[in-house]
Amino acid sequence: MGDQDELAQRFESERSHLRAVAYRMLGSLSEVDDAVQEAWLRLSRADVSEVEDLAAWLRTVVSRLCLDMLRTRKSRREDPAGQQVPDHFVSPDTATDPENEALLADSVGRALLVVLDKLVPVERIVFVLHDMFAVPFSEIALIVGRTPVATKKIASRARLRVQGVESISRADLGSQRHVVEAFLAASRSGDLNALLAVLAPDVVRTADPAALPAGAATVARGVRAVVEGVMAFGRRARFAEAALVDGAVGVIVAPRGRLLLALTFVIEGDRITEYEVIADPERLRELDLAVLAID
Repeated sequence: MGDQDELAQRFESERSHLRAVAYRMLGSLSEVDDAVQEAWLRLSRADVSEVEDLAAWLRTVVSRLCLDMLRTRKSRREDPAGQQVPDHFVSPDTATDPENEALLADSVGRALLVVLDKLVPVERIVFVLHDMFAVPFSEIALIVGRTPVATKKIASRARLRVQGVESISRADLGSQRHVVEAFLAASRSGDLNALLAVLAPDVVRTADPAALPAGAATVARGVRAVVEGVMAFGRRARFAEAALVDGAVGVIVAPRGRLLLALTFVIEGDRITEYEVIADPERLRELDLAVLAID
């Protein structure tokens, strides 16, 4: 076996890890595959005879590529918040099949992908490497071109943004989360009785026009009218996940990790009395979104 064949085998043994790291950094499988392929091209042209840790070398290359891609994306955004993302699209590359990407988004967490997308590029790189893959700050500092002390501060700032600030008590947060997740479960399954159990009889739903079919009323009053809308929402509910929205328990709808809608709720006791569906891109950008802590 030649040196190039051996190098290719060593690269293939790292590919899945590199894709996992890059996906959390980029949130797009097509971009992930571009970054990983470029890493292989650089490896195939490099003299790595004195590289002691090839896995770390490759992770560094991929991370720097991702950082450059994120910085470019910031000025030329392909999927801004609120842009309609179709349920299905045609792709000639099975590696970027929508079902594969949907499964990967589920495994990472749609809310986390949305929140990571709100970080500046260097924050996202540092957070992913340290908090998600336990890469030491000394190594990350070399990747982002900062001192280890500065890198720790970036990680702390990113962590605070990911976790968010709760505007209600922990007890109320837990209670709200139970109601919202029951609403989501009923929406996904189309369980009419479960919906009736979680919605107040006089519930009111308001929505941005962009969230509705053309000509549909932006306000629905009463449980019957609201349930009809929820049933129509069912297909999108599979892309929904509970999250902190402006400090309280809400919902984000994010096909392939791209923010499409956000829902905010007014909850009294164990019933939803009012909720709003936000789809306007400018309003979505202004929301303070964070990941709900695991109970």
